[in-house]
Formats: sequence, structure tokens, C-alpha cells
Amino acid sequence: MTRIEMAKKGVVTKEIEAVAMAEGISPERLASDIAEGVTVIVGNMLHGITPLGIGRGLRTKINANIGTSKDRVSYDDEIKKLEVLVQYGADAVMDLSTGGAIRDLRNTLINKSPVAVGTVPIYEAVVRTAESHGSIIEMKPDELFDVIEEHAREGVDFVTVHCGVTRRAIERLKEDRRILDVVSRGGSFLLEWMIFNDKENPLYEQYDRLLEIAKRYDLTLSLGDGFRPGCLSDATDRSQIEELTTLGELRDAALSENVQTIIEGPGHVPLNQVEMNIKLEKEVCKGAPFYVLGPLVTDVAMGYDHICAAIGGAIAGAAGADFLCYVTPAEHIRLPDMNDVKEGVIASKIAAHAADIAKGVPGAMEKDNRMARCRKKLDWEGQISLSFDPQRVREWRKQVPPSVSEVCSMCGEFCAIRTVERALNKI
Repeated sequence: MTRIEMAKKGVVTKEIEAVAMAEGISPERLASDIAEGVTVIVGNMLHGITPLGIGRGLRTKINANIGTSKDRVSYDDEIKKLEVLVQYGADAVMDLSTGGAIRDLRNTLINKSPVAVGTVPIYEAVVRTAESHGSIIEMKPDELFDVIEEHAREGVDFVTVHCGVTRRAIERLKEDRRILDVVSRGGSFLLEWMIFNDKENPLYEQYDRLLEIAKRYDLTLSLGDGFRPGCLSDATDRSQIEELTTLGELRDAALSENVQTIIEGPGHVPLNQVEMNIKLEKEVCKGAPFYVLGPLVTDVAMGYDHICAAIGGAIAGAAGADFLCYVTPAEHIRLPDMNDVKEGVIASKIAAHAADIAKGVPGAMEKDNRMARCRKKLDWEGQISLSFDPQRVREWRKQVPPSVSEVCSMCGEFCAIRTVERALNKI
């Protein structure tokens, strides 16, 4: 039985008990939320990881993307990126590889990753087709479904599948006249295949087949947003809403078949539209967990898109988004390196943490209170240990050491905390 099947029967498994304890909620409530489809526990039965809870009332989780391209194939680099993203607190990793021995790298990641592993199977299906037939339009639907099952069989925990890219949605796209039509790589692959073959998206047309595969492995489906806006001017348009409506219907179909789903969302969104987008998804998709890329709240932050995405991510998380996909400083520029991964993870972790405080997630502010008490006592070791990047804090403190050891070199002897403490002691 899948997790949803057991939850619908009122069965509280050890897995549910473990996730509930980690999240500070009751196992019964968690089981009920899984049965309702507003929470998922991600974890392929063939991948021995600590199960990952994503959804209503839980901590906001973050994902980090890594993977090769044809311009840069280094398996050692990708494994080091995995180590970095785990070290700095990512809850999941997605392998987006399109270059080299993709399957070998994926299996290595699955074997080495202590966190949930996600993939976008159409990437590999398209690469295989291009290598064997010269063009992605030659891809056969069976080949795509074979790759999806292969990923599931190897232990992948969740997959992005762009089921909402339909012929009807493409017609809507033509009417919308976007600046950037489609920026989703998976969405663009399917759009090209559909137009040249004059056929419906096989992931939509044969959705029952996809559900059968997912059910077999208790694979979580992340219903991808092929029409997510790629710039602010395209945000919250009819193409985006058309696809979201379809994803809501597919979510209902998956729930009835006891398959877990996450809904993916934008994208590039102006600051004043972020909260509306989250509430819209929660309404249309009946509270299903929402996984957002950023969102990026400006189009001109190249080199600093991790900051741009963290701003949008904090607002999205506070409004109810459940899962944030990190963005690195290298977004829109090049394949990220190890430091880019670190910077992206930390920025996203800060956004998720800020969102959890705003949402009132149990225990979310405890770490901040501990930091405040350490600052009150001028306890530098305590402050360093509670920071998102202890190594950086320690190194920066050593670069310009204070003349008075218990303060920092910015205020020195005029430290406000030290001054007030001294004055209050005289009262």
C-alpha cells in the first residue's frame, strides 16, 4: 500500500511517527493531512533516507539543483556539490544532468545522498533520443515512460513531470503573446515535440500510466510548471493559470489513485503578486504542497539572483509555500560551482527560516531566541555555532580582530550591549 492508502485507513506508521516528532505535530494530524493530499512524505521505498515531510504546518523545506551539462561534465564536482548542499542544510537535491553518463551519476547520487533525490526524467529521455535519432521530436512516448520507471526503480524519490503542457495550453500561449514564451526546459521539450508531431502531451494523455508507475514505487509526482513566467511581465497571465487549473485536476486524479503530488510554481513574479500566487495555488489545488522556484522578484539581479530569490522565497513561504527551490548566484549565467551551491543553499535556508517564523511553525523562533541570548552575553562561540555559515563568521571575525575581545571590531569599546550592561549594573 502507498502512504496515502495507509493514511486513508487511519494507519499511523513508524515513518509518520518519526516525521511528526521531527516537525512537532501529532502523528494523527500528519496521517490525516497525507490522506487529504495537503502533505506528502517523500521517500522511495528503494532509497534508504530519512523520510522528508512537505506540506501543511511543517517546516518550509528547500531543494538544491545540481547536475552536468554538455559543456561541463565532472562527476567529482557534482558529488562535491552534493556534500556542500547537505552540509549547509538542503532537504533535497535534484539531478538535472544533460551531459555525460547521466545514469551513472544519478545512481552515484542516490547511493551517496542522505537527502531526498529528485529528477526530471524527460531530460534524459530527450538526450537519449537526440543521441540515437538526432532530434528530440523523434522521441516515442514509450521511451519517456520507460525512463520515468527506470528512475523510480533505481530509487529516485520524486520526479518533475510537466503534465500540464497541453495542446489547449499551447493555444492559450499563442494568444498571450508573452515576452518570454516558455523558459522551462522540460516544458520547451514537450512543446516542441507536440507541435512537430501534432499530438497531445503523452504525460497528460496517458496520465493513468504515469500514476501506475508512481503507485508501484510510492513515487511522489512533482507536477511541473512548464508555463511558469520567465520574466515579471509574463507573471500571473492566462497561460500560467491555464496550466495551474489543469494541475489541480491532475492532483485530484492522483489523490483518488493514492499517489502523492506536489505542485510546482513560478518563476519570475513581482513582489506584490507573490502572496496572491501562493493563495491561488492553494485554492485551485485544494491545499496541495506548493514547490516554488524562488520566486525571483526582479529580472535584473544577474550575479545576485540568490538574493532576489530569497526575497521572493521568504514572502512565498510566509504566504504558504511549502518547498523552495534554491537559486544560485550563477543563475542565468553558467553551471554553478561549489561556492555558488553554498551561497544558494544558505540564501534559501534563510528565506525558509524567515517564512517559518512568520507562519508560526512550532519552534521556528527558538534558534533566534538562543542567538539573542548569546549576543546579550557576548558569547561569540554561541553566536558562531548558531549561524548559517559558522566558518565564514569565524574567519571574518579573525580578519579584523577587536581590541576588546568580547565585542566586535565595528563598535569596539562603544559596543551598545556592553555599554548598556555596564550602566544597568550601576542601578
